[in-house]
Amino acid sequence: LVEHLDLSAITTVYAAEDRGYPPYHPVMMTKVLVYAYCVGVFSSRRIQRRLLEDIPFRVLAAGNEPDFRTIADFRKIHLTALQGFFEQVLQMARELGAARVGRVALDGTKVKANASKHKAMTYKRMGEKQRQLRTEVQQLLAQAEAADAAEDAEYGADRRGDELPAELQRRESRLKRIREAKRVLEARAKEEAAAAGDSSERVKPDPKAQYNFTDPASRIMKGPDGFVQAYNAQVAVDEQQLIVGQAVTQQTNDKKQLLPMITVIEEQSGITPTQLLADAGYCSDENLAAIADTPIDAYISTRKQKHGERPGP
Repeated sequence: LVEHLDLSAITTVYAAEDRGYPPYHPVMMTKVLVYAYCVGVFSSRRIQRRLLEDIPFRVLAAGNEPDFRTIADFRKIHLTALQGFFEQVLQMARELGAARVGRVALDGTKVKANASKHKAMTYKRMGEKQRQLRTEVQQLLAQAEAADAAEDAEYGADRRGDELPAELQRRESRLKRIREAKRVLEARAKEEAAAAGDSSERVKPDPKAQYNFTDPASRIMKGPDGFVQAYNAQVAVDEQQLIVGQAVTQQTNDKKQLLPMITVIEEQSGITPTQLLADAGYCSDENLAAIADTPIDAYISTRKQKHGERPGP
């Protein structure tokens, strides 16, 4: 498959290389990455181990053994080009005889972020923590001043004693990060209000609005394992189980993803689906009214079926 893809976006990067091609051929590196992701191996270190132990990996790499840093750097350098292969694969599937997009099933799944939900803080909690830290900083400053006075008396006024205690530095840096997080949430609230037609400058974030200090772009979402720090991945699949549309969003539920995903399917597969299946997560009065104005024959569940419940007539 990779041999038939347009890899010029990757290979042209090395065209002006005066020292010849890079140590590992970019086409070979692409094959290894694509195969690794297809079989669920995403860690660069695990890929390196597979290149030593796994026969399919060794065959695709032609016996080469790039280390994990080379693999990770290759992915980072060519991330945009690798993402563009999705559309190429869809187009190739069509040329090989796959049926045109007809009936499509749409669903979302929570993909855990590389961040702990315990590193998230609500806007309300930020205010409380900010006040607590200010008090602690003032107390530590007073302690530092008292310590300096005592050391001046013990060692003399010309001896240094003005360094901030490590504990004070930590609290001040934490306070700075909280201020930055509050600004992000306030800016986000204004953007959402502006999108809804509210131009007021006094818009404040919801007290429960959260910010994660490790991965600010992720959100706390309810997944199969309870509440996790995550992203919401959207996937549309046709009758042949071929993915015809995919996207990742920060929205915690699927309600606002129905119409955007129809646009994504059209952009990525080049075809508007004739039928669409979706679960109750996509059901809202707004969505039902909007989908009725399209040529798509949509089937959207109006409620979630309870476990063990028999379907009605």
